[in-house]
Amino acid sequence: MVGRFLENYMARHQNMANQLLHLVGVPITFIASIVFLCLQQWWWALGCFVGGYILQFIGHAIEGNDAGEVVLVKKWLGKPYVEFAPKADDDSPAH
Repeated sequence: MVGRFLENYMARHQNMANQLLHLVGVPITFIASIVFLCLQQWWWALGCFVGGYILQFIGHAIEGNDAGEVVLVKKWLGKPYVEFAPKADDDSPAH
């Protein structure tokens, strides 16, 4: 299960800019926001959570695929989504 997750994660995060934005955005989203919650700094916690997610969404926009949460919502709604960014020689449509 962990191997499958890592394989999928690496396939969805090929672009260096996306990787860097996630390297910054994920800790801000999940670690800094929890630290600020523990310190009862509600606005800072909210800002870190939202700001960290924004960085990750920007990374996926650069990558050319939908963020994982967006993929789930689009699947539930029956909408087309892009789970993996198309390669330069790949003209396949979204799911």
